[in-house]
Amino acid sequence: MEVVLNKEYPVAAGLDASWSILSNMHELATCMPGAQITEDIDATHFKGSVKVKVGPAVAAFAGTIEILELDLTTRTLKMLGKGADKSGSSASMQLTATLVAAENGHSTLQGHAEVIVNGKFAQFGGRMMTSVSDMILLQFADVFSQKAQAVQGAMMPEAAAEGASADAITGASADAAGGANGFVRTAAPKAPIVATEFNALGFAWLMIKKFFANLFGRKA
Repeated sequence: MEVVLNKEYPVAAGLDASWSILSNMHELATCMPGAQITEDIDATHFKGSVKVKVGPAVAAFAGTIEILELDLTTRTLKMLGKGADKSGSSASMQLTATLVAAENGHSTLQGHAEVIVNGKFAQFGGRMMTSVSDMILLQFADVFSQKAQAVQGAMMPEAAAEGASADAITGASADAAGGANGFVRTAAPKAPIVATEFNALGFAWLMIKKFFANLFGRKA
């Protein structure tokens, strides 16, 4: 079974701050409820895991992610996630995510995903799969926006930085000060911003398993 998802979410931060999240696989993974990168195989290949709670039940999934393209000019990420579970079901998802400028100095995250599911998960149908995906992706988009806002808030124009005292600017790095965007980075937020583990109603259990199988495949 193949399902195509086309989504668009507002991000309350500019393109530069938003791109710093989209282009960082570790930061991007923590926008997904319960997900994380567990191993960097190389610059474009990763292993990941995700935990999903449904009442007292907890499921853990693991699999691989490959970055197919990372284009700063168009601010586009293309990636492939795939895996299989113990039952023999398999899934893959090819995702294209692009950032475009929006009003008021904000940006918009546009996503196109092609998901292929084989095995028992395919029997539940595209409509239910899309419904559960929507719930998860809404939380993903909210955390993504929060992260981008935090990055933007930790930056200030060089002109303003020149007039500020040294005590007012903390954690500035030499490479950030000379960056092409002309920003000086200040201290990062103390508490990391991450998505919480997804907790759904019992009747949605199998659909949630199927969604995460699309990304990672079940952990052995």
